[in-house]
Amino acid sequence: MADLAKYRQEISKFNTKYLSEAVKEPVNFWGLAGFAVAAAYTQSVIPLFIALIFELIYIFVVPNLPTYRQLVNTREKERVRSLNKATREKLIKSFTPRERDAVDYLRWQKDQIQENYHKFTGARELPSNLTTLNQRWEDFVDLLDVYRRRKKHLKSINRQAVNNQLAQAFRAAENSGDEKTRRVQQTNVEILKRRLASFDELERSVKLVEGQLQSIENFFGYLNDEIVTMSTPEKFSLLDFEQLSDSIAMTKQMLDATSDSVGALDSYNREMGNYELLPNSNS
Repeated sequence: MADLAKYRQEISKFNTKYLSEAVKEPVNFWGLAGFAVAAAYTQSVIPLFIALIFELIYIFVVPNLPTYRQLVNTREKERVRSLNKATREKLIKSFTPRERDAVDYLRWQKDQIQENYHKFTGARELPSNLTTLNQRWEDFVDLLDVYRRRKKHLKSINRQAVNNQLAQAFRAAENSGDEKTRRVQQTNVEILKRRLASFDELERSVKLVEGQLQSIENFFGYLNDEIVTMSTPEKFSLLDFEQLSDSIAMTKQMLDATSDSVGALDSYNREMGNYELLPNSNS
């Protein structure tokens, strides 16, 4: 029953989106404005009644037209795409000059690959796997952002402070005079052990992302070399993009898992007042 109610709610929200978009259409606005001007000019309410009838027909018919819904969905996708592009460009501006150079060079190489494909194969359309280079470039930017932030995180960590607190917690647990205090200290010991383990996990993730970034750069260079010597579009289909795509997906999955772990430990240390164990605490 709950699932049915949720389903109805989603349908209602879905339909409301198209209705809202239809109401905001310029043709609807100017149509109503035209009837309002006619009513003012004729000093009669008849144009307003006609406008009301047309508006009711409009809001019942237009939002339910498949072509209009497709138009709305296309607009929404374009809006999201534009927002993501603007957000990514803003992110790139926050990079260091060296990082921006790497991003810009890979962008130039991506465009060069696509131009060379048209030039050396004579094909008008890009193959589907070659269009994914845009996504691979975006992956590079996103992974580079993760890489730089995690390296900064590692540099800000005071591993010795955690080791010292772990030793203190061990001694406190061993010397506890009652069971309640011992359990609290043992919990603290386990948390600090996990914190130390997270450092190693962070270091491994940084090395993984560094390798993935190099893999993307090398793949772009390899593609450009191959396309320059390519004579027919058919040969391009032999190049395998799946391995790189799967590798990036695996890296992102690993980073997501690490983010959850590190985030939980940072939250714990913040709650316990162990601010010296948090990122940027030494700056």
